[in-house]
Amino acid sequence: MTHPELAKAYFEQGYNCAQAVFLAFSDLTGLEKSTALRLSSSFGGGMGRLREVCGAVSGMFMAAGLLYGTEEGSSQEDKAQHYARIRELAGAFQAQHGSYICRELLEGVSTTPGGAPEARTEHYYKKRPCSRLCYDAAAILDKYIEEHPIL
Repeated sequence: MTHPELAKAYFEQGYNCAQAVFLAFSDLTGLEKSTALRLSSSFGGGMGRLREVCGAVSGMFMAAGLLYGTEEGSSQEDKAQHYARIRELAGAFQAQHGSYICRELLEGVSTTPGGAPEARTEHYYKKRPCSRLCYDAAAILDKYIEEHPIL
């Protein structure tokens, strides 16, 4: 399966949006599944269901950080280049979906109040675009990787 297909499938298996996208790239990041899932678990639902930055986008950013991010002793220029990379990825997602903010992406979708996640039912998957958002975030990162090979 491709990274986008994996991201969609992982979301539909019950992982949150950030986990789904981040885990889809574990073949490239080298993280064990359990580590990838724990690391990305806080970012689902727009960061702990706060409905802020879309979890699929956060998962894409986390994978990009492991693949291209800066390390101890990195120069200001290296940091600026990485931030520009993240803005480029965010811009590509926003160009496709009009936003990268969870509450805006889910506008008009009824959700349960509070911070508790909703039960994953057939109705849940039909009413929200999250499977597609996971797919698209992974596709955007795949395209970026193709155009900017990992060293």
